[in-house]
Amino acid sequence: MLTAVFQREFLVAQRRPSDALSGLVFFILVGSLFPLVIGPDAALLRAIGPGVVWVAALLAVLISFNRLFEPDLADGNLEQWLVSPHGLTGLVAAKIAAHWCITCVPLIVVAPLLALQYGLPAETVGVLVLALLLGTPTLTLVGALGAALTLGLSGHVLLALIVLPLAVPPLAVPPLVFGCAAVAASQQGLPTGAHLSLLGACLSLAAFLVPWACAAALRLALE
Repeated sequence: MLTAVFQREFLVAQRRPSDALSGLVFFILVGSLFPLVIGPDAALLRAIGPGVVWVAALLAVLISFNRLFEPDLADGNLEQWLVSPHGLTGLVAAKIAAHWCITCVPLIVVAPLLALQYGLPAETVGVLVLALLLGTPTLTLVGALGAALTLGLSGHVLLALIVLPLAVPPLAVPPLVFGCAAVAASQQGLPTGAHLSLLGACLSLAAFLVPWACAAALRLALE
């Protein structure tokens, strides 16, 4: 059943490529415009580069959740999940994992090219990619929770952007903080293991709590 959920999500992404690529296009535009606006100050670009990439990744992840559960609610798929013997929590976790593969993996692939625009060295780019690999799943889980909480409401994208920073700051803030800190430590020649370990801890906590919370929110939306 989990494999079927993965296959369905990838088929939907192939049929609606604009939904899958909107976050990637936004990520590239934001990351590319900052060097043009700031100018050729190499030191300033290296200083702000990691933060710009992480904020662009956060916003790109958030805008990709505007239609995460809405089509499933409209076509009755969520009702089928609710009565499925496989359990709603596992199905939601599989859908979130597939969504991360579709939307965030392209961001991670493109991130080194954006990092080169800010003059980051190769070692720092590697740390940035590793931090994104650990941090973007947490952002995806948080975004999925926001999508589940705002399911069926008008203006859900704006509402999610408002609700997420206020409702779940323990999950939304640390990936950005620790991800930028890991890149900054790499730029200064300091160890990055502690920051990456904290990113892994955030991911473990989110992976344990968010699928259950999303399933509970979806049950409430269906009542």
